Amino acid sequence: MQTLFPALFLWQRQMRYRRESWVTPDLDSIVVDWVDGRVGTPIVVLFHGLEGGSKSHYSLSISQHFYPRGWRSAIPHFRGCGSVSNRLPRAYHAGDSAEIDWILRRIRDFNPDSPLFAVGVSLGGNALAKWLGEQGEKAAEVVSGAAVICAPLNLAECGRALDVGVNRHIYTREFLRTLKRKTLLKLKVTGNPFIDPARVKRVRTLREFDDLVTAPLHGFKSVDHYWDTAGAFPVLKHIAVPTLIINARNDPFIPEASLPKREDVSDWVTLIQPKEGGHVGFVTGLPPGKLGWLPDVLSRFFLHYAPGPR
Repeated sequence: MQTLFPALFLWQRQMRYRRESWVTPDLDSIVVDWVDGRVGTPIVVLFHGLEGGSKSHYSLSISQHFYPRGWRSAIPHFRGCGSVSNRLPRAYHAGDSAEIDWILRRIRDFNPDSPLFAVGVSLGGNALAKWLGEQGEKAAEVVSGAAVICAPLNLAECGRALDVGVNRHIYTREFLRTLKRKTLLKLKVTGNPFIDPARVKRVRTLREFDDLVTAPLHGFKSVDHYWDTAGAFPVLKHIAVPTLIINARNDPFIPEASLPKREDVSDWVTLIQPKEGGHVGFVTGLPPGKLGWLPDVLSRFFLHYAPGPR
């Protein structure tokens, strides 16, 4: 219920975003939704989860929290998300730290006087954590701090968890509904001799989808190669900027045994692992509940590292 209720039933006021269209270094396209403010104020860059975007409940609650405090928000959409198709056959994946790098550096280049804080949720959280670990001390040239929320840092363990029991019949089925639709549409436009549309239609698990579509489209040999190499867990010890890693211990997507422990991360990392919260839920208060806990934690952490007056 912590996972499903906020996503399906907890109403969130819509934000008035300003949308930008960007051309990627490989001449593809993405869209970025902005909540504007004064030049020079801090910017929170939020990387969404699988099939998420600026309308996801976590994006709205975080943007709504920071806006009245004078902070700006940027929500880049991974390729093919944001209700806009991209140009190339490729889409996005959990280990795409190169995509994180050019997006953050572009925002940094256009806003040299603004403190930058990065937030990654679920799939976007793993990609962000992977970038932080790979960059090491160089990440501090770009961001002042970061937060990784409910990320599948051990990708293989989480992939297997999503393909069994209730997870498969509720969450995986919903993910595949949009992933398959977008893939079939993209195949009609771009064509791909290595992907059979008939097989895409028959896919029933994330493992099948990642093996048939995600892995070959993004240069992986197989689903096992993708799951084993795209997870951020091995590089958490190399993170060298202030970073929060938040995981609820009752997250249905992420087995509790796979969560990082103190010895798995660097001294720059703060682990928060509450008993409840589900997958990016964290509903608090009396029914119908509120989504203020997560944005408040992020705000207090980022304010501690933001330059200038508190």
